[in-house]
Amino acid sequence: MGVTTPFPNPDAIARAELFTRERFVYDGETLEDALAAGSARRRALDAAITELEAAHLEPSVEWRRRFSLLLGLERLLSEEEPHLADGTVLSAHQVDALSGTLTALLAEAQRNGNGNQNGSAIAEPLALASAAIPGEENAELEIERELADAMNGTGAENEAGADDEAEADEILDQAGAVDEDEDEEEEDDDEEDEPDDDGGAEEPPDWPEEEEVEEEEEDEEEQPEGQLDEQPEDPNAARRFWFEHATGAGKTVAALGFVEGSRTGGVLILTHRRNLVDQFNGELRDRGYAGRISPPLLDGNDNANGPVTVETYQWFVRNSTRISDSYAIVICDEAHTALGEKTSAAIRNWSGPVFVGMTATGALIARHVTDLFPTQTSRFDLAQAARRGVISPLRCIRIPPGPGVRTIAKVPLRRGEVDTEFDQEMLAELLDQTPFNVAIADLYKTRFNGVPGVVYAAGVRHAYNVAQSFRDLGMKAQGVSGETPKRQLARILADYESGKIDVLVNAQLLAEGWNSPRATICMHLAPTASKRVYQQRVGRVTRRHPGKEAGIVIDFVHPATKHDDPVVTLHSLLDRDVYRGGAIVVGPVRRGRGRRVRVERRVLPVTPDPERRAEVFERELWRIAVEHLDYGEQHVWAALAGARVAPNGWRRAKAMLHFDRGGELKRRFLLTAVQRNRNAQLRLRALGEIAASRDAEAFDTAIDIMAGWPRDERREGVKIMLQALAERRIGRRDQANAWIWRMAEYTREVHEEYAVQRWPETKRLLGLLVNSSGAAHARNARRLVHASRKEDRRLSAALLAAALAHTPEAEEALRGARTRMARKPAALARELLRNFPKGRRGKNRRRRRTNGAAPGAGTDDAVATAALGAEPVQELGTAAQTEPKAEPDSEAPAEQKTEPKTTGRRRQPAEDNGNVVEEIQRAGQSLEKPTSRSRRRSAA
Repeated sequence: MGVTTPFPNPDAIARAELFTRERFVYDGETLEDALAAGSARRRALDAAITELEAAHLEPSVEWRRRFSLLLGLERLLSEEEPHLADGTVLSAHQVDALSGTLTALLAEAQRNGNGNQNGSAIAEPLALASAAIPGEENAELEIERELADAMNGTGAENEAGADDEAEADEILDQAGAVDEDEDEEEEDDDEEDEPDDDGGAEEPPDWPEEEEVEEEEEDEEEQPEGQLDEQPEDPNAARRFWFEHATGAGKTVAALGFVEGSRTGGVLILTHRRNLVDQFNGELRDRGYAGRISPPLLDGNDNANGPVTVETYQWFVRNSTRISDSYAIVICDEAHTALGEKTSAAIRNWSGPVFVGMTATGALIARHVTDLFPTQTSRFDLAQAARRGVISPLRCIRIPPGPGVRTIAKVPLRRGEVDTEFDQEMLAELLDQTPFNVAIADLYKTRFNGVPGVVYAAGVRHAYNVAQSFRDLGMKAQGVSGETPKRQLARILADYESGKIDVLVNAQLLAEGWNSPRATICMHLAPTASKRVYQQRVGRVTRRHPGKEAGIVIDFVHPATKHDDPVVTLHSLLDRDVYRGGAIVVGPVRRGRGRRVRVERRVLPVTPDPERRAEVFERELWRIAVEHLDYGEQHVWAALAGARVAPNGWRRAKAMLHFDRGGELKRRFLLTAVQRNRNAQLRLRALGEIAASRDAEAFDTAIDIMAGWPRDERREGVKIMLQALAERRIGRRDQANAWIWRMAEYTREVHEEYAVQRWPETKRLLGLLVNSSGAAHARNARRLVHASRKEDRRLSAALLAAALAHTPEAEEALRGARTRMARKPAALARELLRNFPKGRRGKNRRRRRTNGAAPGAGTDDAVATAALGAEPVQELGTAAQTEPKAEPDSEAPAEQKTEPKTTGRRRQPAEDNGNVVEEIQRAGQSLEKPTSRSRRRSAA
């Protein structure tokens, strides 16, 4: 066994090549490399020489099934550019399918050839049979054990030595007899019969009884885990493969690659529809294989010239027991349709040929496909095909359905053999409505008139009704179904290809197998819950065609529909995170003419994964269509936008909330801007808009937030809020009173400074209040309140605002005085607002006249204006007063620089909110006494 068989002479190799029509040694190869001991090619050569010596005129069925495809794929893939008979060069993914199958065949041949080192292919069927037939493995192990014992002289009993030698001779004879026979089924029968006959003649009488006792004990004690249950139930599973190629990527051409690879073994191509049989036969004729097309071979008819037969799965199930063994390869087109009970059982029962399954949706139902086709040899899915440019790019448009169609959620789901789908009868009853059909036709004519497309309806009657609505509006549309006569269907499809028909409406007839490169629109009028069905539909518009920029998929769902919705969409099929109407979903973006749809600017997150949705918010915050988000996510967006908005994006952010009628989102946006935005001017601007909205709850929250601001910024915010309370009524009177005195506490030093300047006694009263405690503190608080009553309203308000109580009695005295003064909150707010210092406007204006338009002059102006407190309440153009670089969309800075010279102190505001500035200036002018410096300036 360890001695290698010498290489055959060149004449024998040449005769074997003529006999098998395949090469065994290629150019550039040596005999040692090409025909290494134990290799599949060496075993094929030895088997062919054996058949030549037996005077065979053509390769046997067994040789064809085992070696014809293997050698043919090696020949095809050894070419620099693998091609078909007509010269069609196979693409990379088609070559991958062939090379993956070849690799799997070589691995399977290597597994079955282990231990056969002499290169002989004769002893290999023994291993195949023993691994395939349940119950045979134990008998074979016993035979091998007996053979080893007999050859080594280690029998169980010494007196049985002669019998052991006889048994060894008989077993060797059996093995020799099996080696001469290459039929796996016949050798299995020999192995089953011969040990029984020999056992009855040679073994002691008590041997069968002992074996029966052991089997009975195993059945009683370990029946659930018995030996029979562990045996493989599918003997030919190792010779069934499948590959996944996207629709339009050339699965048919890949199938013809297997036809090219098998020159002697027959090829049986199975498909699920009769029109696809004609389509495959047409491809065979066009690709140069017309001479190999053969009618079905039944009842033992043999043909060693590589016949190719195309039939349906229904025919295969009916004739599964009569099909000839000439077929070495069975190609299962649309392999997912072969998963039915009868079809899959017929495939499993036929253990001779190699099965190759092809599908475009294998990944969606991989668990089911791998049950029948265990080994996947290649994958080239829709996304890969589009990225490489093998198929057309895909665009998607989502159209919200009408109010009546939104009840699609009430349609139940029905579980089928492979996947889950909506109840078709209820779906048709829901969708087949005349107003809906007319609206769909009008939509198609308005947006896609003249563009060829395919519409998928809910049932046959619905398809015909929709087609009639299309024709009523003047479009060239036709409905087709399984009820359409074959000749009429062929004529309609031909008219569609020639351009006489632009729209085909069907239920599910054109979802698989039908190919039309002209088709551009795929309209899912009837939604589906099956990703397999959806991908098959989309595959009708993926083929490339002159003038076709991209396939357009129309989904009748809400734009923000997530992937976890039962209705399948293009984005859920491809697991995309973002939807953008009309944009390329998969495939390269080619800029140029030919685009037929308008691409929207805004996007929507459609992934259900919270982390991925958060990433979309981070990445596309200013492009999200907020009105289509869920209510909770709208608040999330408003909060993020308020925290991150920049000066040049303020107006855009507010415009994105135009749909907010109740104002809740705008309030969230403004409050977050007040609390978290890094730009101080934007915080003040948001505060001004909160004050202008007269929202009591937002107003109260904003005042609480201001407590954590820096002193200068807090002072500016208090001026904005006091001005709002002075101009309009916000909230209840008690609320306004609390707000005013809370803000007065924020700016206590301002009011104390004014009161000390107006009345020197203020400093002594406040000092007594601060430096006292206990009963004296309460007395000093009452003394300050009594003194404030004798002064005017402005000074009295300043005294009470500057007072700070430490005890409950003092706090009670101050609270009572403040409550009496706040009977008119607007008047109190105006009085407190007058205490804030005003900027030296005249000096700054004279400096601007002196220095001209020097860039440095704006710095002092900003300081003075900030002290005045006027600019932060403007619309955002005022931000330029404190920051030299103003927001581009603001015109306020430009207007201020070109403002004509005036003699008064008042200035016309640039924005509508500028009346806040005017009111502050008016209040300051009415009570301010001219100083000596101002008198000298006036005299000059």
